[in-house]
Amino acid sequence: MKTKPHPLNKFKYCPVCGSDRFVVNNAKSKRCMDCGFVYYFNPSAAVACFVRDATGNLLVAVRGNEPAKGKLDLPGGFVDMDETGEEAARRELMEETGLSPDSLRYLFSIPNIYPYSGFEVQTLDIFFECTVADLTEAIAADDVAALTVIAPGEVDAERFGLKSVREAIARYIK
Repeated sequence: MKTKPHPLNKFKYCPVCGSDRFVVNNAKSKRCMDCGFVYYFNPSAAVACFVRDATGNLLVAVRGNEPAKGKLDLPGGFVDMDETGEEAARRELMEETGLSPDSLRYLFSIPNIYPYSGFEVQTLDIFFECTVADLTEAIAADDVAALTVIAPGEVDAERFGLKSVREAIARYIK
């Protein structure tokens, strides 16, 4: 059985003092042997939105970038510093679709691993349900290649490219 590398294996130097004596402390942290700084590898927060109209249609994105380029996704992205999950959901929805939600409701969260530039980013994906008056006003922007509308009974989790989104779709359509 292949042993998975420590999640901070690519971090070679202490971010405080620059020492190369930055060693594994435990399963989720590294410690600097020179200055004593301990860095904990905590997840990054991300948001994803189930965007629906009054008839229950779901707006979905086609991913424009890897990972899962060309696969279906929910509009969303990473939470910025000094931003709440709700603010991030509204911002990402505006950036990727041009839409502003009439309502926004927290649903649930799912841990995930998001491959980025050869590094596995541990994330906590926060899912929201949003309603908008008119999905036809949506415009694909930012890192979204295209947008499509799916009728309520036609949502298939296996068409979505990211593991946490597939799990969220399965939970949501139950």
